[in-house]
Amino acid sequence: MTVKVDSDTTPHDTAAAAGDPQDATAAEDARRAELKALAEQAGRDLEDASALEILKWAADTFGRRFCVTSSMEDAVVAHLASRAMPGVDVVFLDTGYHFEETIGTRDAVEAVMDVNVITLTPRQTVAEQDAEYGPRLHDRDPDLCCALRKVKPLEEGLARFDAWATGLRRDESPTRANTPVVGWDEKRQKVKISPIARWTQDDVDAYVTEHGVLTNPLLMDGYASVGCAPCTRRVLAGEDARAGRWAGRAKTECGLHG
Repeated sequence: MTVKVDSDTTPHDTAAAAGDPQDATAAEDARRAELKALAEQAGRDLEDASALEILKWAADTFGRRFCVTSSMEDAVVAHLASRAMPGVDVVFLDTGYHFEETIGTRDAVEAVMDVNVITLTPRQTVAEQDAEYGPRLHDRDPDLCCALRKVKPLEEGLARFDAWATGLRRDESPTRANTPVVGWDEKRQKVKISPIARWTQDDVDAYVTEHGVLTNPLLMDGYASVGCAPCTRRVLAGEDARAGRWAGRAKTECGLHG
């Protein structure tokens, strides 16, 4: 097979076009190494930047290869990202176990904000999962349930992006205390951006009030963190925001963030 090489074709492009898998793998490894170095440098450079500045950097750097993920607990990061990049892709995981209020928040965000909501779903419906693994897998093996209904769909949904933004904050729980504003997602080999990592709940509340940002109604009903209905409860006085997730278990994360 003859491959024409012009001035805009790199050696890696040529190898890939010629079907050389070894060279294509080397090119992909080099690209990921470059992205990782970029993420680590940006994490240092942007540590003291505002959330909007961080998101403008992401938009300028990655363009349409950048997206925001949202659990629809609130739309703060989606709103911020829409200011930095109108029409930004906002990825939402519909696990099949969400509260009605969460789905309603997603629909409202899609209707009123300058964003493109992308809803991801697991390969199996809840009924199909029940048939294969038995009912209430979330009670018997919550890690597996999260892997099937959250982690795997997100990995597939993020495949076309180089960078993704989250709403993680350092004050939410001890497991999130060292969250970088920009870091490297080793699991997915992508740049991971947490523009409000340094914010407090007071900062979030102030932004919501100033900009009239949509929030999940459950936040006004005793829920400090909103996940799947079977695995989320209201928090008690003095508990951290994540205490209502998988209550009574050692589990504190679904696997999306470690």
